[in-house]
Amino acid sequence: MSELGWGFEIKTIDEAGYIAGIAAGYGNIDHGGDVIMPGALTKAIAGRASVPMLLFHDHKRPVGSWSKFDEAEAGLHVEGRIAIKSEGGREAHALAEARALSGLSIGYKTLRHKFEGKTRQLHELALHEVSLVPVGMNDRAVITQLKSLVEDGGIPSVREFEEFLRDAGGFSKSLAAAIAGKATPHLRGEPEVKATTDDFWSALGAALKS
Repeated sequence: MSELGWGFEIKTIDEAGYIAGIAAGYGNIDHGGDVIMPGALTKAIAGRASVPMLLFHDHKRPVGSWSKFDEAEAGLHVEGRIAIKSEGGREAHALAEARALSGLSIGYKTLRHKFEGKTRQLHELALHEVSLVPVGMNDRAVITQLKSLVEDGGIPSVREFEEFLRDAGGFSKSLAAAIAGKATPHLRGEPEVKATTDDFWSALGAALKS
């Protein structure tokens, strides 16, 4: 089995353990050079009553189950319930509510793929589980989590941004420093530049792709 740290956003979670979000996005290349193609999970979810909910792709740490699946052009939306009466479920629920776990990631087996240049296009997957994770391999996941940082406290400083990339994004110290350093002059507080959040997202996207 392969693990895809796609890390898309948990959209909803409540006190009873109900949880929903995007488990996989289509058409977006991750840092491993893979891209899930639209329809890749159609057969995998057909007729499925449930899919295991794990913590960190660890099969020894089940925390609930997913019972509803909706495959759209943009990706796979899932809904389920955390088993909050279990010790692992209570831990997962508390971490998710605190936004320490804000991503979803699928565990899968590749059934059909092809290469376009260096990119591996995944055309059919067997779905084994959907895990709760901090953040995955995909740039969109980092940007999703960063939205809360920006919305809560405005545009972060270079140091705050670098620490976020290391802690939540899983980037190495050197790579986080490189991205934060060239992301935008707005982060460096240059007096002649008036920062806007639109400027920040544009500059961040360019830095992550460079």
